[in-house]
Amino acid sequence: MSLVTSLTYVLPHRWVSSLARRLAYSPSPGLKQWLIDTVVRKFGVDLSEAAESDPTAYPTFNAFFTRALKTGARTPDPDPRALLMPADGRISQCGPIENGRIFQAKGQSFTAAELLGDEQAAEPFHNGLFATVYLSPRDYHRVHMPWKGTLRETVHVPGRLFSVGTDAVASVPRLFARNERLVCHFDTDFGPMASVMVGALLVSGVETVWSGVEIPRYGDAITVKDYRGGNVVLDRFDEMARFNYGSTVIILLPPGVAELAPELRAESPVKLGQALARLI
Repeated sequence: MSLVTSLTYVLPHRWVSSLARRLAYSPSPGLKQWLIDTVVRKFGVDLSEAAESDPTAYPTFNAFFTRALKTGARTPDPDPRALLMPADGRISQCGPIENGRIFQAKGQSFTAAELLGDEQAAEPFHNGLFATVYLSPRDYHRVHMPWKGTLRETVHVPGRLFSVGTDAVASVPRLFARNERLVCHFDTDFGPMASVMVGALLVSGVETVWSGVEIPRYGDAITVKDYRGGNVVLDRFDEMARFNYGSTVIILLPPGVAELAPELRAESPVKLGQALARLI
């Protein structure tokens, strides 16, 4: 375990992330431009793909970080049976949910029930499929729909805010089931689908297209919002949510409905819209 990961055990996670949020939303021209220029330089951000390619045009660092892409910069896989990659980034892990457990890294796993915060909600995904996609600071930070779905409910699960970098994933037990997260349950024509937006250290917000800011609303109890009858329907490839700073989205699928794209491997770079899986 690295020194940085070790320090995250003792850092005041919420205070640090709240401070990061204040900096991200600061309108101070000098501060926001220094933050933008630092991230562009350090992480090699490709602004040629952005709808606004001028780094000085963004009013805040958060506006830069949640920037939109140019029309056509990402396109959905043309196969109508393809479930789509929800975001730019890299595959952390993907594969079967074996006896209710999701593989995190060598020697590390957690249960779907722990991730979703509910044993009953996890049952439809028993022996199904999962894909964990890590978004780095250089990536496009909006998350889209793998398949058309009707929102059933969201579950805000409070927790820690560990880093989700490679070292932390390899060494922090049950990392994704410990970090604060927003679980989004959808009903689709093949059954249930879950999209889990996992927060991380310095990730000071998760926003959805239907409700706005969901995290931070720091609390100590699980919060469930019921959207049955609300007619929140999102098409395949539609934007559903966005992160501030880098983090992780985990997709869960029920058993027997799809096969993961065979080219996907741990650490594979991925782009929004490419095939995540194909319906059987």
